[in-house]
Amino acid sequence: MIARYYAAACQTDFPCPRKREEIGLRTARMCDLIEQTIVYYEPFFDVRLLVFPEFAHAAPVYDSVGQLQDQLAVELPNEHTDRYAALARKHGCYIQTGTFLEVDPRYTDVVFNTTALIGPTGLLSRYRKVNPWLPWELHASPHDFTCYDADAFPVIDTEIGRLGVAICYDWLFPETIRQIAFKGAEIICRVSAYMDPWGATPPMDWWTIFNRVRAVENTVYVVAANQGAALTHYPPFSWPGGSMVVDYDGRILAQADAGPGEKVIVGPIDLASLRAERERRVGHDMRSHLRSEIHDYLQTPRFPAAREDEHPLTAEINRRRIQLAKRSLHGPG
Repeated sequence: MIARYYAAACQTDFPCPRKREEIGLRTARMCDLIEQTIVYYEPFFDVRLLVFPEFAHAAPVYDSVGQLQDQLAVELPNEHTDRYAALARKHGCYIQTGTFLEVDPRYTDVVFNTTALIGPTGLLSRYRKVNPWLPWELHASPHDFTCYDADAFPVIDTEIGRLGVAICYDWLFPETIRQIAFKGAEIICRVSAYMDPWGATPPMDWWTIFNRVRAVENTVYVVAANQGAALTHYPPFSWPGGSMVVDYDGRILAQADAGPGEKVIVGPIDLASLRAERERRVGHDMRSHLRSEIHDYLQTPRFPAAREDEHPLTAEINRRRIQLAKRSLHGPG
């Protein structure tokens, strides 16, 4: 175990690619950021974990799944993850990649929004966004498939702790982050593209609020990398950055200034302290205090899984599914 080290949240500011051939330029720049962060911070900080934002490789700029598949989606692993793996081996670090638009030959007419965890031994896990941003995101969720046989919430045991991850809108669902925490995660990476006005600036500073709350309620470190693209790069939204590292008591240990731009911030991870506090605490230990049996709301299905004949997804299909879910909120009759 490496008991103490630093994590880097690395936000990007790229023009949005229209073709998969352009992704390599983004990968090359992120590889530069990894090398620069590790090498030039080395006299001050031992950076072992680096986290990148959602849509760092490609954003869903087309309004149909078919176009995304034709123009931007890739399979994993690929030449980009190979480049990250080479750096992870070289520096003994762990890289939570920005998301890819992913295709998988086992699922037709489907695009996933996926981040990969890469370590010194290569690709360790992939996480596919469980809660796409409705109604606009047309990515599929693992929730949509009864035959889905991969781990929807991978938590990986490494020398720098037990690592989990979730993507952007996932963090507005306490159940999703709780699932990751109850699988043993000690550090949860947040790979995000949070847009204005829900950024790091009051009165709508959802970005900051949810990062801190999820850290406290699950007694975990949160390393949160947010998209820092300018409005002209990723329209129709502006992207407020504000990437941060938060400790298990909700303290912000490091944070980038609000506003777009390519930025890297580093903050300390004290794994020994986290484990000692988890073991010692009797009060404010919400994981052990959880009265699971009395919370029965998850036993009632809400948002319906997409049927096979609903793929490829459209915004209109998503709206219909939302309306079905809304009916369940009113109770019987």
